[in-house]
Amino acid sequence: MSQEQLSSETGVSNCDIRLCRLDDGTLLIDMKGHWVIDNTIPDRSQISNFLESSQPIHQIKIQSSDIKRWDSVFLIFIIYIKKLCKDRGIECRTDELPQGVPNLLRLIAAVPEVQGLRKEKTKKSVLFRLGELTLLNYANFCRQLEFLGELCLSFKRMLNRTARYRSSDVWLMIEECGPKALPIVTLISILVGLILAFVGAVQLSMFGAQLYIANLVGLGMAREMGAMMTAVIMAGRTGAAYAAQLGTMKVNEEIDALKTMGISPMDFLVLPRVVALVLMMPLLCLYADFMGILGGMVVGVGMLDLTFVEYYTQTKAALGMRDFNVGLFKSAVFGVLVAVAGCMRGMESGRSSSAVGEAATRAVVTGIVWIIVSDAILTVVYNALGV
Repeated sequence: MSQEQLSSETGVSNCDIRLCRLDDGTLLIDMKGHWVIDNTIPDRSQISNFLESSQPIHQIKIQSSDIKRWDSVFLIFIIYIKKLCKDRGIECRTDELPQGVPNLLRLIAAVPEVQGLRKEKTKKSVLFRLGELTLLNYANFCRQLEFLGELCLSFKRMLNRTARYRSSDVWLMIEECGPKALPIVTLISILVGLILAFVGAVQLSMFGAQLYIANLVGLGMAREMGAMMTAVIMAGRTGAAYAAQLGTMKVNEEIDALKTMGISPMDFLVLPRVVALVLMMPLLCLYADFMGILGGMVVGVGMLDLTFVEYYTQTKAALGMRDFNVGLFKSAVFGVLVAVAGCMRGMESGRSSSAVGEAATRAVVTGIVWIIVSDAILTVVYNALGV
């Protein structure tokens, strides 16, 4: 008679198997302990290895009188042993299983597994994945064009005074993306002005040209950083809020209710948000320009021994209306992009809480990408036009 023990322990719970070959060619499998999912179960292949390495086995007898707890893990193990016996033509005796296990085994055997339902792992080729990605991007591009087309038609209806929306919603959105955004725009703009002044001061002080720090900060804020930073702030603040609001409305089926009543969601929900952000972005950009110049003046006056009059005079001489107009036009374009990105991702949202969070994240990412790309294009166009 030969005997072998296979065991596995996790924490205070354990399960083990004792294999014993009797003289009459019977393999006795004695199971003990806790057979539950949170345990590490002994390797099943060790039983087949035992059968191959020992003398011929005529039958397998399973004992489980000392099992204290069991769940589906125990059933899976028993099914594996029965399949092993069937493949080898060995009789399997399960007379001493815990109460309820034989009925469950009969139920499992009565409903055989439907072939072809298992998920098969297939390795896709590089060409297949490239084509799949191309089709996905093409479909996304078509949805964006469709959304822009519907938005243009909504603007046309607004100009014709046939669009159905509440003017109070427009003022509410103006308040949300205008005055309520001033604190964060003020903080970021002043810090950006300080950073530009610090970076320029290190280099300009080497040549005794500290006075031109006013030119650097003024031109940088008016032409580029004022519009750029304001747009990034609004993409993270307002664009995400638009996506979350519209996504939540879609989850609550409020958008479906508007369609049922014959009201266009583009007119009632999207149009006021886009109009409000487009109107507020140039004003916020202009405010950010002055805050950034003020931050640069703090560095120039406080660290570079410049007087307030010198800094003001140099800034006034360096800046013109053309420089401010460049930034204001960019900010208006950025406002359209941020509003469209937020509303589009919100309207595309799924009908679950996780989908709303994903829509808000995609709105921020899409808005920032569009801002960077459009800024690069506008900068090249301005350079070509000599603006």
